[in-house]
Amino acid sequence: MSRLDGITIVSFDVEGTLVTTDFSYSIWYEAIPQKYAQKYGLDVAIAKQIIEEEYSKVGDQRLEWYDVRYWFSKFGLGSPETVLESYRHRVSCYPEVKEVLTELSKRYTLIAASGSMREFLCHLLADIAPYFGRVFSSLSDYRQLKTPEFYREICRVMGVRPEEIVHVGDNREFDFINPRQVGIHAFHLDRSGEQSGSLTSLVDLTAKLLG
Repeated sequence: MSRLDGITIVSFDVEGTLVTTDFSYSIWYEAIPQKYAQKYGLDVAIAKQIIEEEYSKVGDQRLEWYDVRYWFSKFGLGSPETVLESYRHRVSCYPEVKEVLTELSKRYTLIAASGSMREFLCHLLADIAPYFGRVFSSLSDYRQLKTPEFYREICRVMGVRPEEIVHVGDNREFDFINPRQVGIHAFHLDRSGEQSGSLTSLVDLTAKLLG
């Protein structure tokens, strides 16, 4: 018997796994600097330098790094909703995603387990939302990064044992090491193909699950 025979749920990271990072990059490195420049009468290049320096002071191990409301408030930019909506055209799924989701949804319950805020997820998943039985945001729902505890909570909410879930994502710590610590079958996705042993496409995941 294959170790994947008992799988009932397939869990996906979102950014870098299902959709490109273009939308988020546009918000963090285009929209916010532009609004900052407009508000304070600065050249956009100068505003971008200031913004990026502030980002680096926080770092990606703190919750604030991922919290768009935190940054809009910090910089005095008001509410992010209108800006997020105006960049929605930058959301783009990877080429194989819809076909993979269609195939896997015939056999498994699909969920999204993301470190993105729900303010982002409503745009990132707009075109593929019907495929997912549940969407989890570690930041919006639990105010934490994608820790082992986050994955334990997913198992509890879904009412399954860890070994019944497969998770795939592009961050080695958050999508591979941490879910494996709780017993989830995890696969690291490296679309560049540079890391040995990692999947290079979600088609590879379909092959492992469906043969």
